[in-house]
Amino acid sequence: MRADESYEYHMARLLILLHHFGKPNTSGLDGLTKLAKLDFLLRYPSFTDRLLPERDASWPPDCEPNPDERNAVESRMIRYKYGPWDNRYYPLIGKLVGCGLAEIVHGKGRICIRLTDTGDQMAGELGATPEWRIVFERSKMLRRRFNLSGNRLKGMIYESLPDAVNRPHWEEI
Repeated sequence: MRADESYEYHMARLLILLHHFGKPNTSGLDGLTKLAKLDFLLRYPSFTDRLLPERDASWPPDCEPNPDERNAVESRMIRYKYGPWDNRYYPLIGKLVGCGLAEIVHGKGRICIRLTDTGDQMAGELGATPEWRIVFERSKMLRRRFNLSGNRLKGMIYESLPDAVNRPHWEEI
């Protein structure tokens, strides 16, 4: 099965991302816009490459995208009204919540997502495996360099990556 067809693959990636942005006993990751933009940066290393100098950042050691990653798309996203989006976020978040790995909390007028202790532990265990170590380290770098509001991330993507957003709505990126 291809990576973009596996809900488990996407759930694992979101668990790792939330490990860095939505720890248990915090206010969580604030809003689906922020989740979508961070996930975009994680899934599209060639676009992230172009933003790193603006954030005075670089890839973690041994985590720089290889040529295949720079040229391939690991999983399609769709250009929606507010930029890159994946229509699987709602069911994926629902599955994480239903499995007791994440919970929804209400924040500044938006839905916030945070991991449960079980989800956080699972994310840490996943990140320690060879298959997920790079995703874990890249997510950690995103936390250090791109921990901005969803609107600020959206603005940065619109301003610096017009080729990702200057597409007709509903077109694959």
